[in-house]
Amino acid sequence: MIVLVLTATPPGLRGDLTKWLLEISPGVFVGNVNKRVREKLWERVCSMAREGRALMVHSSGNEQRLEFHVHDHHWEPTDLDGITVMKRPTNKRSQQRKTGWSAARGQVRSRRASWMRRYDPSNAETTSETS
Repeated sequence: MIVLVLTATPPGLRGDLTKWLLEISPGVFVGNVNKRVREKLWERVCSMAREGRALMVHSSGNEQRLEFHVHDHHWEPTDLDGITVMKRPTNKRSQQRKTGWSAARGQVRSRRASWMRRYDPSNAETTSETS
């Protein structure tokens, strides 16, 4: 059994796949074909997809009983201790760490600096000389 998910592909490809697979939702195809037909379908999807993306999952003889194939997809299959998982792309913002002080720490430092200026004995005016 195979499941094929297409995104942003030409309508001709979707029409071509309906000869062998059943389209259960726009861009989602399901069917039961042999290995040779499955490989030919995947070659056809990769050649006709252009800038679109494709993801195929089919039954296999491994421990997980599934195999994944991707074409121009952001998610990529990754082997994790013998189990294939789909690795999602990381957000660029979450990878960047801010350096320096937080805003709250900056406020504490400024309050402390103003307190130090007020109560610093070296800055205090001597009133004993005028008396």
